[in-house]
Amino acid sequence: MTRTKKTGLKARGGRVAVVGALGLASVTLAAVPAFAKGSVDITAPHTANVGKTFTVTAHGDDDAASYLQICLEGRSAGKAWHRVTCGAVVDTGTEAKATAHVKATQRGILEYRAIVYGLTSPNDHHPVRERTSGPVKVNVR
Repeated sequence: MTRTKKTGLKARGGRVAVVGALGLASVTLAAVPAFAKGSVDITAPHTANVGKTFTVTAHGDDDAASYLQICLEGRSAGKAWHRVTCGAVVDTGTEAKATAHVKATQRGILEYRAIVYGLTSPNDHHPVRERTSGPVKVNVR
């Protein structure tokens, strides 16, 4: 009978140690932030001539969502951003791409930026903004 009690105490003490170690590990993991990997790049010419067409391209990726889509937004004279075009929805691990052919209609500075959206399915109607590029400027003369 003494032997049973000692074995029972040893087993219970071992279980307490394992549960305590798991609890400590879960608290440690919760305290460390998780970072998603990804990037977004946009290219456009520095200058363009009035009446000519120029190309703005963007590509990006992010591993935080199941599906990705990249969109280009533009603005002129500090007005609100408006959507120019969006690329196709792609699986995570595939680079999302978008290309816009823009005709410069008047002189001034045009700004463009790229936004990577994360989607839960290819037909998701509520995409989540994952990454936004810095604006690039095109001087139209």
